[in-house]
Amino acid sequence: MPKLLKNKLIVDDSWQILPKDYDGAIPSEFCFVPLNYWQENKSALSEIENIGVWLDSDDEPDQLAGDYQTLHHLALNFPTFMDGRGFSTARLIRERYHFSGELRAIGHFIPDQLFYLSRCGFDAFRLAGEQFTPNPVLENQSYEDFLNAFSVSYQACANDEQPLFRRRQR
Repeated sequence: MPKLLKNKLIVDDSWQILPKDYDGAIPSEFCFVPLNYWQENKSALSEIENIGVWLDSDDEPDQLAGDYQTLHHLALNFPTFMDGRGFSTARLIRERYHFSGELRAIGHFIPDQLFYLSRCGFDAFRLAGEQFTPNPVLENQSYEDFLNAFSVSYQACANDEQPLFRRRQR
């Protein structure tokens, strides 16, 4: 079973991610459907509690503008670890659309990016391929080390809305 890093713990991931060209039957629960499938079947899917939507890096977040308040699970795909569009999309989803549900990073990103992904608003991570198995490169590091890579950050972000100078004034 695939693994998921959520709340700084590695847990089993029972959620299925349907392919971008999926056109089959409406799933019962615990899966992420692609944006185009969601748009075509929104009325039937919105009644199922454990259905999420996943956006690819070339999907615009405003296509879900009316749905962010009702969705509980959203995933953003990283087709390669060098594609940074998901970082910007996550910030937009959290700050402009005030999405408060689970925002999951899926696809090809690397553990070194976990800190930055969390600052953009992601709170769950499913690595492609590696699946959170022991890695000789990470012998003395845990995934939590990557999430806490820096003790202080100057800028405001999705998980801390105050810049450092404002936090020091508290």
